[in-house]
Amino acid sequence: MKKQGKIDASRRGFLKNSSLGLAAGAGLATSTTGVVGALVSTSAKAAGMETVFTAAHWGPIGVVVENGKAVKSAGAMPMTIENELQSVVPDQLYSEARVKYPMVRKGYLEGNKDTTLRGRDEWVRVSWDKALDLVAGEVKRVTDAHGASGIFAGSYGWYSSGALHAARTLLHRYLNLTGGFVGVKGDLSTGAAQVIMPHVLGTIEVYEQQTSWEVVLENSEIVVFWAANPFTTLRNAWTSTDQHGIEYLTKLKASGKRVICIDPVKSETCQFLGAEWIPTNTATDVALMMGIAHTLVTQGKHDQAFLKKYTKGFEHFETYLLGKEDNQPKDAEWAAKITGVPAETIKQLAADFSSKRTMLMGGWGMQRQRHGEQTHWMLVTLASMLGQIGLPGGGFGFSYHYANGGVPSATGGIIGSITATSAEAGEKSWLDDASKFSFPVARVADALLYPGKTIKFNGTEITYPDIKLVYWAGGNPFTHLQDTNKQVKAWQKPETIIVNEVNWTPTARMADIVLPTTTSYERNDITMSGDYSMMNIFPMKQVVEPQFEAKSDYDIFTELSKRAGVDAKFTEGKTEMDWLKGFYQTAFDAARKNRVIMPNFDKFWSENKPVTFKATDKAKKWVRYEEFRNDPLLNPLGTPSGKIEIFSDVVAKMNYDDCKGHPTWFVPDEFAGNVTAEAPLALVTPHPYYRLHSQLCHTSLREKYTVAGREPVLIHTEDAKARGIANGDVVRLFNKRGQVLAGAVVTDGIIKGTVCLHEGAWYDPADLGQSEQPLCKFGSPNVLTRDEATSNLAQANSPNTAIVQVEKFQGEAPEVTVFKEPKYTQA
Repeated sequence: MKKQGKIDASRRGFLKNSSLGLAAGAGLATSTTGVVGALVSTSAKAAGMETVFTAAHWGPIGVVVENGKAVKSAGAMPMTIENELQSVVPDQLYSEARVKYPMVRKGYLEGNKDTTLRGRDEWVRVSWDKALDLVAGEVKRVTDAHGASGIFAGSYGWYSSGALHAARTLLHRYLNLTGGFVGVKGDLSTGAAQVIMPHVLGTIEVYEQQTSWEVVLENSEIVVFWAANPFTTLRNAWTSTDQHGIEYLTKLKASGKRVICIDPVKSETCQFLGAEWIPTNTATDVALMMGIAHTLVTQGKHDQAFLKKYTKGFEHFETYLLGKEDNQPKDAEWAAKITGVPAETIKQLAADFSSKRTMLMGGWGMQRQRHGEQTHWMLVTLASMLGQIGLPGGGFGFSYHYANGGVPSATGGIIGSITATSAEAGEKSWLDDASKFSFPVARVADALLYPGKTIKFNGTEITYPDIKLVYWAGGNPFTHLQDTNKQVKAWQKPETIIVNEVNWTPTARMADIVLPTTTSYERNDITMSGDYSMMNIFPMKQVVEPQFEAKSDYDIFTELSKRAGVDAKFTEGKTEMDWLKGFYQTAFDAARKNRVIMPNFDKFWSENKPVTFKATDKAKKWVRYEEFRNDPLLNPLGTPSGKIEIFSDVVAKMNYDDCKGHPTWFVPDEFAGNVTAEAPLALVTPHPYYRLHSQLCHTSLREKYTVAGREPVLIHTEDAKARGIANGDVVRLFNKRGQVLAGAVVTDGIIKGTVCLHEGAWYDPADLGQSEQPLCKFGSPNVLTRDEATSNLAQANSPNTAIVQVEKFQGEAPEVTVFKEPKYTQA
């Protein structure tokens, strides 16, 4: 999803380099200015056609509109590799899965208190006034009776592209004005790493800029993608992709450098780069790193000078590594038995990493496992032993695979955005209360099921509130959260569940009240591209009018705020365009200070093209931790010692038995080394290529990857043969937590003993309410994963430590129905 080069391309270039081509039989005319390729020919324009520039997580998009209807879309800027995610705007607008009208669950509307009907009850279409009155009344009732602790508005999910129409932020803004809410701590992407890294490096690290790709291409001799698949994940960004990350992968491929992918699956990145693939058992990365580290120490190849000057506590870790504590040296032979990587390969990696300038690009999937804190801590420890941190092209990085990390930061201005607290809020903000009641996002089911329970968290304790109402806007927890059958039970506990949604997602189907919201293509907004590069400001022009009865989240919460008498504070008296002008002006003022010229807002908006900033030579040569390396006294880290803490006194004093004071190998209850006769295969759940988590699962992109109409499962040739499974068969994956159907992809591109089912597939239960473990017809992997915390330190999610059995499905497979609108009646 990242792009390269100044994107002020001509419209001719846009058409040449995109897949937009012709629409409705009419050619798109070219122009000498602008990026969107745009205006259609005079005759086509007279016939009601135009091209609109907008943007989404998957980058800048040109949308062809004919007589008020979007008919085609494609990337709006030149790119080497096509991003198919940009091609389905019409699908998103006109999907059969769209929520068209305000809906209320029949039993809820009639006063039936049986919450087990959620997900299988009938729906009733109501008017907007009726729906808004119901929501406003419930929020007031629960707030009056229980205060902020009674309303859960964690609304975890990806940020809504756009500075204004950010669903979760707008929900929090509304509730902060009406009495407060319970929020969440952390996220599901980096839940373990973002808690341990501040103890080790003094920064969250996983959302930080990386050593410039320009430096890597010039100086690195070996590039290692460790549990990272950037060719897939760089197709999106938190804001909007600048698309340069994949361009840099293309340059890496052309460079001829040695590239290694360490992963249970031969990923898209590995295949694209023609990289060396070192298949590993999932959840064993710590053991592999320790096997390399042990080899370095016993062969005297670790950088002792670096360790002494820049780190703290290596001697404690070394004692453990050599087996002096537990009589088990963590040597290559030990690691080989756990990881499935031959001992000679492990020893060779130690020799190669220590003799060549090596960049370890760590992904996040390896910390989404039981004891996930250890992976990133151990990778930093290994990089410290190599002694290349702060050198050009050496060390480690944890964001190269995310939102174009490593693309040099541009100099310009950064736009403003809506905030969760209003400038007109007055003296009382409920943020303190929200913070007091908040709990780690991975513990949602636990919190709903066990109010009053106290858990440990990062040296403190958290007590779950008694939640009566859940309001979710901008997320799909029934695909994101683990152990779906446990989530179903948990979601039966609250008295009321409200969801703002574009589509009939699994989460919307589990609600009592569903409010139909607009896609980003039915409203105006602005966003920036490249979370680290800050390269472009994109206009997000409204493409079509809101479909059916959908409203923007901003308008919904404005209406709810009116009913609470706080609408003036919520809107601050501003219209949609007032907000956008203000956000743009923030960037304009900053750019002026940086001596960078930007057009004024009116010109920017009317021209309908990006504002593009350039990176300086200094940014292109930037090396992470270079200043620290050059002078650790003047540039200390934010740790107690000011150094890299291989041993942390702070963590050690927490006295947790599942997270010690130094990196440690813990044996997970479920992984390839702990299988059973009932569940003999490990499960890994990486990110999909044709979706952003669960986003776009309902579009025609599904036709590109489903097998027998279901989510594909990768299974090794020998594992398939032993079960009589052929390519294309419908199979059942099951364990003690649940069961799903999937389509078999028999391959040698996965380590034997492991199956791969990508996360984000929509949950589609066949007999919800009739069985403790209803069969998911489409193949959502979280039906099978464990809802177990990483440790007492981070309390994060651990989906990549699960085991399953797979068998060929017998009989006629049930129809997938989750992508169709449910039946409803008119109130």
